[in-house]
Amino acid sequence: MNTRIKTLIAEDEPLAAESLADWVNELPQLELLGIAPDGPAALEMIRAQQPGLVFMDINMPGMTGLQVLRTLAESEAAGLAQAPAVIFTTAYDEHALAAFELHAADYLLKPFSQERFNEAVEHALQRLHSAGALSEALSQAADAPTEPLTRILVRDQGKIFPINVEAIEYLRSDTKYTAVASRGRQFLVRLPITAFEQRLDTQRFLKLQRSCIVNLDFVESMTPDDNSQLVVQMQDGSRFTASREVSKKLREQSI
Repeated sequence: MNTRIKTLIAEDEPLAAESLADWVNELPQLELLGIAPDGPAALEMIRAQQPGLVFMDINMPGMTGLQVLRTLAESEAAGLAQAPAVIFTTAYDEHALAAFELHAADYLLKPFSQERFNEAVEHALQRLHSAGALSEALSQAADAPTEPLTRILVRDQGKIFPINVEAIEYLRSDTKYTAVASRGRQFLVRLPITAFEQRLDTQRFLKLQRSCIVNLDFVESMTPDDNSQLVVQMQDGSRFTASREVSKKLREQSI
């Protein structure tokens, strides 16, 4: 028997709330519980009604959507049998990275289309089908994230793009920014490269030097230079020089 996902909308803008409600009601997988007009009401309704999915506006009176989720994460006394999957909504894309760090199921930048809404719901439903994923998301919201990255959200020209980590070709630091290269494009994100380093699969990603991490799946070759340091040739033509220590380790590991 199919179980409809109890869905809550936390949104203080009447027109946006109305559109979300209409689209939720059109999906047979979802059951609309109600609309919370501000942060405190959203927190109360989540605790009382325990929805499986929440559309959470970030900028709300009383508490922001981010504060609501962090409060839920910090309060074990909430007694939630299962924490909700959260799709953040906002008109301000500077919150995308914060939402990403809170393991949001998806992130909708206003104004968004019904097609984009349906896509976000599909992402959330996939997450709901993963046992334990939601409790994990809440615990990670309370603590510093340590789980391996599977996807990041990046901004470019007013749009936000999800990128699977496997598709990242390399990362280069630029002071407090990191340039992420993927599919022939580069995206600047406001996180230091160390924030990625700690959460990348070391079987796939190699730190060549302090400011550069490469995905070995996109490495074409490694050639020693005049100083015996390896120059890494990427498939897109980029070249990076490994540190002496890393060059030595790579030579030792090669067969």
